[in-house]
Amino acid sequence: MSSDAPFIEPQLRFYMTVPHDCSYLTDHTATTLFLDPEQPVNQQVYDLLTLVGFRRSGKHLYRPNCKGCNACISVRVPTEEFLLKRKHRKALNRNKDLTTNIMPATYIREHYDLYERYINERHADGDMFPPSEEQYKSFLTLDKHFSHLVEFRDSDNQLVAVSAMDTLSHGISAIYTFFDPEQPKRSLGVYVVLWLILHARYHHLPYVYLGYWIENCQKMNYKTDYQPLEQLRDNHWYPLELSPPSGKDGI
Repeated sequence: MSSDAPFIEPQLRFYMTVPHDCSYLTDHTATTLFLDPEQPVNQQVYDLLTLVGFRRSGKHLYRPNCKGCNACISVRVPTEEFLLKRKHRKALNRNKDLTTNIMPATYIREHYDLYERYINERHADGDMFPPSEEQYKSFLTLDKHFSHLVEFRDSDNQLVAVSAMDTLSHGISAIYTFFDPEQPKRSLGVYVVLWLILHARYHHLPYVYLGYWIENCQKMNYKTDYQPLEQLRDNHWYPLELSPPSGKDGI
């Protein structure tokens, strides 16, 4: 079930940021390790770096590298072993009317308008506030064959959610999702994660990478709803031990 992280080729160049305020834990500082942005990123490099905990933001591949702190844990869902809970089934049923369209990760004004509403209403206290087109483009658009945006539209063809995802040889990396903040009954954040897991399973991709999980960060708690979950520790992937889900909820 667990797999060892690969050896990273020595010719890759990395840079460290200066310490800055942590986005997730108060009274903490953080440093980030970046792949040199001048380094060409191909599928092989991206696949390997994801296995050792790197994430993508725009054209940058990065991971936390904080002295004396290892709170940020990379987590992934094994798609074949994933267990649907009752609330997951409810979210799927509430969104049966939605259609999807997978497209290149290019700028579309309709997407940005939804993103702007989402950030203003859901994350006005976060790092991405206030939103701007320049910020959106640098974060979520990328001219690479592995980078995609997934549209979710209702029966009236109204855009209700967009998910940025990258396709890896060993799975899908969930980059970011934004959705209509005025439709809370749909549980669109939950639904999109479920869609990514089931989409990966259908295409025989073994993992969905959900980014970083911090045990003491409440906004990260939702990631533990998708079980089983694996964590990266000391360059090895292990099960993240939580209360096991009820057997009747499995598929």
